[in-house]
Amino acid sequence: MQAKKPQDTFVVMSELVLPNDTNTLGNLMGGKLMHWMDIAAAIASQKHCNCPVVTASVDNVSFAQPIKLGNLLTIEARLTRSFNTSMEVYLRVWGEDLSAQYKYLSNEAYMTFVALDPHGRPRKVPELIPETDGEKKMHDGALRRRQLRLILGGKMSAEDAGELRALFVKP
Repeated sequence: MQAKKPQDTFVVMSELVLPNDTNTLGNLMGGKLMHWMDIAAAIASQKHCNCPVVTASVDNVSFAQPIKLGNLLTIEARLTRSFNTSMEVYLRVWGEDLSAQYKYLSNEAYMTFVALDPHGRPRKVPELIPETDGEKKMHDGALRRRQLRLILGGKMSAEDAGELRALFVKP
């Protein structure tokens, strides 16, 4: 299993926001955006592990700015770290008013995917090797984000969380 770099997993996906994608205020519906984000993140994960993947978790998704009807939506996704069978994906979502030539960041999020073998069971994934300073910073932070996800999901005790232990356990 050959290690890969974050740039090997980079995905850019664009969609035009149409009337059927919006709410009564003319803004892209959050559920539709999450659907597109899930697709982009899954593709980034599959580029890394070359097998089917399933969504394991979605971190907080906050909307800084709405994406309006008629705007172009662009999602950028790339892996930040791979663990044993799971992979963390970082996403940035941009909105763009093409006629006004105005591009804006709508939101950012992290999603976690698990690679599956032919029997639908988790399988080992290749190592991800960060190269740039930014990639290394994201890679280092992924362990803390993973521990937080596991604690909040009830799959890890706060006492076992290493660096995060002090946030949850009184001395």
